[in-house]
Amino acid sequence: MEAKKKWDLLALASIPLVMTLGNSMLIPVLPEIEKELKISSFQVSMIITVYSIVAILLIPIAGYLSDRYGRKKVIIPSLFIAGIGGLISGWAAWQADNAFMLILVGRLLQGVGSSGAAPVVMPLVGDMFKEEEEVSSGLGLIETSNTIGKVLSPILGAFLATIIWFLPFWLIPVFCVLSILLVLFLVKVPKKDQEKQPFKEFLKNVKEIFHNEGKWLMAIFFIGGVIMFVLFGILFYLSTILEEKYGIKGVMKGLVLAVPLLALSICSYIAGKKIKQNKIVMKWCTFISMVLLGGSAFLITFFENVYFLLGALFIAGIGIGAALPCLDALITEGIDKEARGTITSIYSSMRFVGVALGPPIYAVLMQSSHEMVFYTSAGVSILAAIAAFFAIKPEKEKGGGDEGSKEAKPAKNLEPA
Repeated sequence: MEAKKKWDLLALASIPLVMTLGNSMLIPVLPEIEKELKISSFQVSMIITVYSIVAILLIPIAGYLSDRYGRKKVIIPSLFIAGIGGLISGWAAWQADNAFMLILVGRLLQGVGSSGAAPVVMPLVGDMFKEEEEVSSGLGLIETSNTIGKVLSPILGAFLATIIWFLPFWLIPVFCVLSILLVLFLVKVPKKDQEKQPFKEFLKNVKEIFHNEGKWLMAIFFIGGVIMFVLFGILFYLSTILEEKYGIKGVMKGLVLAVPLLALSICSYIAGKKIKQNKIVMKWCTFISMVLLGGSAFLITFFENVYFLLGALFIAGIGIGAALPCLDALITEGIDKEARGTITSIYSSMRFVGVALGPPIYAVLMQSSHEMVFYTSAGVSILAAIAAFFAIKPEKEKGGGDEGSKEAKPAKNLEPA
């Protein structure tokens, strides 16, 4: 990897870090927000869900705009909008009489900003490098930044809430400004990124991609959504149960929430480094990771001991962390640059579907039983493993040269299942 591009990557890595902090930082604070605003657990889950629903709807549009007008031209205004949303939520929590509704308005704007920031990073990394191995490594760094944000989020959010319960809202615009400055001064957009594609040609290209590659693409969309559904659902569950059942509050609760996320972060970094451009490895790593996630969730149904719970969730974090860079690399390296922003943005939308559905559905499941929470987690994870096994089919490596003496090279695209 070129040394000068490492600064570009570090600047780009700040975007998923900021977006993750802006969302996950509120997870440990949700019970406190519920008490302060005198709302239900379902209502407080809407603070996460509203953000995600808006992102789901707008991410594909942002992906198309980034393909047509340039990644950077979409990222910077989006970060600005996300910062404005943070200011509105922070002011509402501090001063407004009808604080809950105004907080949701601020979160809605944050979702608008998020839709054009973090999802556009993935195709930009794909644009920056020619070698697939460098793309995989770069995406591993981006996914690691995302997961580091998830590790830091509960600790930072819980700490800030011990000072003033609404302080996490106010930190979001600060992070956005820092990320805007990094992207403005450090990220050099490749010339290819500036080319415009006619809309009709773009639609024809996307339709052709889904016709030829639709089955494995849909499998990756589904798996990405399942991962985020389980992750944010369990984090919401843990945030509530640690306080209500085990009496773990404040920064200590943030540290406990960070345990599975730390495993996720470490494995995400290692996987990004090791998978290189080997799509067969990516497929099996994804399959095994989903089995690991489902198995660990199923085991939790037999025990309610907090230490066993955290140990099993640590293993689940390993599964999620190993799968995410594989999914990122499969979808980024398997799609041509002309439509990469749009296709990867649809993938990001599916991940946000999981984020949006996780907290409210788990809030309902929690009213049933501890077992139901983890039966559901195990069930959808095994469905994701089945999708990975049957739908993701990398082409077999083909030997080149006379008599097959030259080293085999993996094909660029995946065959449809």
